[in-house]
Amino acid sequence: MILEVCAGDIDSVKAAAEGGAARVELCSGLAEGGVTPSIGLIRQALKVPGIKVHVLIRPRGGDFLYTTEEVDCMVDDIREAVKAGVHGVVIGALDPDGNVDREACRRMVEAAGKDVNITFHRAFDLCRAPLEALEDVIALGCNRILTSGCAASALEGVDMLRSLVEKADGRLTILAGGGVSPDNARKIAESAGVKELHASARHTIGSPMRYRHEGVSMGTPGTDEYARKVTSPALVSAIVASDQ
Repeated sequence: MILEVCAGDIDSVKAAAEGGAARVELCSGLAEGGVTPSIGLIRQALKVPGIKVHVLIRPRGGDFLYTTEEVDCMVDDIREAVKAGVHGVVIGALDPDGNVDREACRRMVEAAGKDVNITFHRAFDLCRAPLEALEDVIALGCNRILTSGCAASALEGVDMLRSLVEKADGRLTILAGGGVSPDNARKIAESAGVKELHASARHTIGSPMRYRHEGVSMGTPGTDEYARKVTSPALVSAIVASDQ
């Protein structure tokens, strides 16, 4: 079983490698589903030994219907990520009717070139017709689809995940993600017939700050600025061990 970990900072990349994950999906803004990380974070992540780095390409939170300018932004981000030496990019876009935006995605695939891996992200879970979308993603030349089986979690979506695996028939990899934990990883993998899992494996850690100015939030009101969620090497190890 190959485990991919969603990593939002350099500590999480190191934790994923320590725990035995095969790669990370590197992103920022996990609270809003992830956006493209900075080039500095990308370069630092690539210095961590023993793990592959796939970079999320998403200019903002919200839906996956993008303007021409936003697609231009993603194309530029892909070129810079590839130039930095990433092993893969994670892309996705939909049209107003819930179909794969083939033109936008074609531009992104072309920008990535032939030397990096391409994953179509969980925009797939919001598409109108998953089995049709699967064929569109395959035609684009993507290597895998990250999906919960179009359900709230991968455990709830195992039937669709299995259908996607069977329909793909080896033409690309179905990467099951969404609520994957040490307790359900093996069940999801066996029930869905997948060979790759995606998890955040995060826990909350406190800040080492001694001086604290409580009551001021930098983002959502009421947010604790002295706690953050980081990948746990122990949780990563436990997910990896669940397949043994």
